[in-house]
Amino acid sequence: MSTTTSYLTPGARAPRRLTTVPDRAGRQAGTPATAAGRVELSRTFAATAARYLLLVAPAASAEIARWEAAAAAIPDRSLRSSARAALRKRGNIEGATLFAVLAPAGHRRAAIRALVALQSAYNYLDTLSEQPSEDPLANARQLHLGLVSALQDPGAPHPDYYAHSPRRDDGGYLLAMLDECRQAVAELPAYPAIASTLTQAAGRIVDFQTFNLSDSQGGHAALARWGTELTPAHSGLAWWEAAAGGGSSLAVHALIASAADATLDPSEARRIERVYFPWAGALHSLLDSLVDRREDRAGGRRCLLDYYATDAAADRLAALAVRALDTTRELASASTHTVILTAMCSYYLSAPECDTAEARAVARALTGALGTPLHVAVAMSRARRLLHAIALRSYS
Repeated sequence: MSTTTSYLTPGARAPRRLTTVPDRAGRQAGTPATAAGRVELSRTFAATAARYLLLVAPAASAEIARWEAAAAAIPDRSLRSSARAALRKRGNIEGATLFAVLAPAGHRRAAIRALVALQSAYNYLDTLSEQPSEDPLANARQLHLGLVSALQDPGAPHPDYYAHSPRRDDGGYLLAMLDECRQAVAELPAYPAIASTLTQAAGRIVDFQTFNLSDSQGGHAALARWGTELTPAHSGLAWWEAAAGGGSSLAVHALIASAADATLDPSEARRIERVYFPWAGALHSLLDSLVDRREDRAGGRRCLLDYYATDAAADRLAALAVRALDTTRELASASTHTVILTAMCSYYLSAPECDTAEARAVARALTGALGTPLHVAVAMSRARRLLHAIALRSYS
């Protein structure tokens, strides 16, 4: 398939080809080459799923329930509705807590508290930034500064996140979430060693959310300039792929969970960041765009996938998956990170919105890159969605 782009934004450039050529064994570059490697990955997959369901999911559910109760008490009706809608995106909150399987038992609960609070805040702030404002760019930046603030020391002063928002009476809801995250990350033993890396990753999210505007708010011209500046040299990435990587929360989640390990070396933290920015993060954000394509069009927001030429997106997303898998090999917990990456893909590919020809092409391409584990993960994600539907709970 062609990998040339459609030049929908001034300054757009054709991405250089990312290698996805099968090797002599007939596999894609990122998948295990040997039978022993496949067995090891299968064992890790099963162990990770068991650890998550038994040790992480119950604690995550308790945290989500706590924030649901807090959201119900927000005085302003509009903000209360936004907070509840953000918490109904339970799937991506639970996805964030999957990283807690990396955390040692002694600090796992603190990691879960931080992950739930941060992703819930991200969902809430994203919802608010899409609402009308006299200055959409300033409003988006001011709101999303909360994501950086959430990673500062407890007691650090908060700016006025609602400075450009028409409503602000949330009864302390946003500050409570941000302070909860601050207190939780402060309990993680390796946090001081990676604080600057983590803050930088959160800052990229703020920039992405500031510039990712709907057409009525100004469009993607500023996002294109920022994405071009952000693109790593010799990466072969297009600006929208680099921007997608910067807007992903995966690097932040991975670093928070890793900070729970007192033996974490700063060099390992930098390797973890290289997995999730730009490779896995770009894949994450672009899959999110795939699921939200109809909603974005209805809301006048341009989908990042629109910048690909016809039929190019599937190959590019598969190439990103291969690069992400290849970089995980540098990590101490390589197999677990591979499982997390596969689970992330399965969450999006199992969504009801992935019923289009484009989505099916992406699923086939990613299966070629990730192999049989993706089939299993998609089946598990569909089962989980079904259980939530039976319980009349949203799992978007």
